[in-house]
Amino acid sequence: MRIARFSIDGNVAFGAVEGDSPPGTTEGLVLDIIKGIPFADFELSGTKVPLNKVRLLPPVLPNKVIAFGRNYAEHAKELGNEVPDTPFAFFKPSTSVIGPGDEIQYPNFSQELHHEAELAVVIGRMCREVPRERVKDVVFGFTAANDVTARDVQKREKQWARAKGFDTSCPLGPWVETDLTLAQASDLTIQCTVNGTQRQLGRTSDMITSIEDLIVNISEAMTLLPGDVILTGTPEGVGPLNVGDEVAVTIEGIGTLTNKVVKRG
Repeated sequence: MRIARFSIDGNVAFGAVEGDSPPGTTEGLVLDIIKGIPFADFELSGTKVPLNKVRLLPPVLPNKVIAFGRNYAEHAKELGNEVPDTPFAFFKPSTSVIGPGDEIQYPNFSQELHHEAELAVVIGRMCREVPRERVKDVVFGFTAANDVTARDVQKREKQWARAKGFDTSCPLGPWVETDLTLAQASDLTIQCTVNGTQRQLGRTSDMITSIEDLIVNISEAMTLLPGDVILTGTPEGVGPLNVGDEVAVTIEGIGTLTNKVVKRG
């Protein structure tokens, strides 16, 4: 099931996305409005609205976004970094999250903004110290993410809070796909285009540390809450974004997340 979060006539709701559409469009898609919230038992209301009549929002509002760096060997290599011996985690604040179609604001303190296409895992229940064999029970679904990075700031500062945590630096969407298994999610095509030109193309099977082991690793340290998001790393091909660019992250079996870069006002 594809579950989207949206607003219509000033109201915010979740809905199940139904139908098929040509790539990059929403033509023919409808939302069946959900009664309640998707992290608990819910029913479909039967009330349907065309998806192109609503504004899609970030599919979840996470308490925290936990991102893992250098989880693809070729990406680490292209930036001149060693592959870490153990998973390397950092945070993006909830205020960094935006949805499909929202604007990425180029921060005034940077002159080198980069895209990073990533598979995002959405947590479905409160959990801590999750055994590997139980990871499947705590995953709600998967969505696309763009770990937008102020690369020059990342290089000169010893921690990444500003470089990766500025407002609008975490686009998520367009929805959460709940029908993918962990095995399926571990072998998907992931790509990024800028103004229609391909920049990144890889497969999630190239991850150094698996989705299961990333969740085991971070849940050893902290409680994960429903709606929390885990970013699993980016394949090689990261590159610059400029004001006016349209950047799109497409993940096989999930969909396309598109955002435009604007000057920060």
